[in-house]
Amino acid sequence: MTEESQAQLYCARWALPITSAPIEDGAVAIAGEQIAGVGTREALSAEFPGATVKDFGEAAILPGLVNCHTHLELTAMRGFLEREEGDFFAWLKKLTIARLERMTPDDLQVSAAWGAIEAVRAGVTCVGDASDAASQSMIALRDVGLRGIVYQESFGPDAKLAREYFEKLREKLEGLREFENARVRLGVSPHAPYTVSAPQLEMISEYALAQKMPLMMHAAESEAEMLLLREGSGVFAESLARRGIEFQVPRCSTIQYLAAHGILSTRPLLAHCIHVDEQDIETLKQADARVAHCPKSNAKLGHGRAPLAAFIKHGLKAGIGSDSVASNNTCDMLEEARFAALLSRAGGDRIDNQRMMNAEDALRAATHGGATALGLENHIGALAVGMQADLVIVSLGGAHQQPVHDPTTALIFASSGRDVRLTMIAGREVYSEGRVTTVDEAHLRARMKEILKAVTSDK
Repeated sequence: MTEESQAQLYCARWALPITSAPIEDGAVAIAGEQIAGVGTREALSAEFPGATVKDFGEAAILPGLVNCHTHLELTAMRGFLEREEGDFFAWLKKLTIARLERMTPDDLQVSAAWGAIEAVRAGVTCVGDASDAASQSMIALRDVGLRGIVYQESFGPDAKLAREYFEKLREKLEGLREFENARVRLGVSPHAPYTVSAPQLEMISEYALAQKMPLMMHAAESEAEMLLLREGSGVFAESLARRGIEFQVPRCSTIQYLAAHGILSTRPLLAHCIHVDEQDIETLKQADARVAHCPKSNAKLGHGRAPLAAFIKHGLKAGIGSDSVASNNTCDMLEEARFAALLSRAGGDRIDNQRMMNAEDALRAATHGGATALGLENHIGALAVGMQADLVIVSLGGAHQQPVHDPTTALIFASSGRDVRLTMIAGREVYSEGRVTTVDEAHLRARMKEILKAVTSDK
């Protein structure tokens, strides 16, 4: 049987390759796990005459959305921490206690799987997931069929215990290798500057480089973090002092601190990067570091807004992340991209000193930008021959979308994850006709209700 007869042809009013111009009356040919053709329906029908044809009509075909910063294991915490918002230290403390004391390993796996279900229903095909229970998260991604990098988190603020904490991390990482497959990779994440000591940062950086393991870290996220590093004051400094943990105040920005302790040498993915200046941005660019911009989480927790337009202007590799639904409440990358564009405009930011961030910038950040931030741009993030067949089809026929003058504008400023009709990962229809095809949603929904009772038992 020839490739032409084996291919499947997905057609819609628009195809948006992202790295090239939109195609009206477009189509994408899929053969196995790869994209075999991108063009007009007429051209691809001639090229693949024996292909099975699926026509989605008034819709857009685009690369799968990439959520480059999540915490899927915390999906059960959706709406649980609303009262603590405004006090980041109290927020983190309540989240940590609930996760450690009230959730079993199976609960964490179910929570991550439910987050993965939410993702594929909203057109997300790939995630960068930070997890303190990486095995559970990796299993959840594999079960649902989601692509991603799961970064095993590491904690340990006491420099005296750095070697002990690192050895435990290394042992855990070596055991996690068995959970990798073609779509799900393992990474490492020293959690944040206020939870991991400088010597431990250096050990993790050296290990990541030696193992060629991707590294992700929360950075420049809050005022409390900035006060700790620049002045040795604030709630994080007070917490360390109460526990008898010495902290050598570097009196510099987070980015310069990470550069001094080897993190930037790994070309890391840094989540948030709100409190950065021009020097920091230049340092990130020179290090080829990547940024996960999480606008809704940043705003909801009152941390501020990261300068996404400046990242784009300076050519940084930046994608968009939802962060956990504990701080965002939804995992909807079309909504996240819209919020990113509007927040940038509200702040008066400009790209090239002339124009505001537009729909094309936002959609690129949510697709190819996220793929680049994760180091996967040669495999996903665009519709092109030879790329992995990760794509999403979004209806453009709703009353809230018509008329469609421009498909990209309609996607960013008038659409949401609820308009997704199909999500494909590696040539497999993971979400189609209103249901996830890979797991038992009803069973997982029932388990989530059980976990809700456990998490809120003393609320």
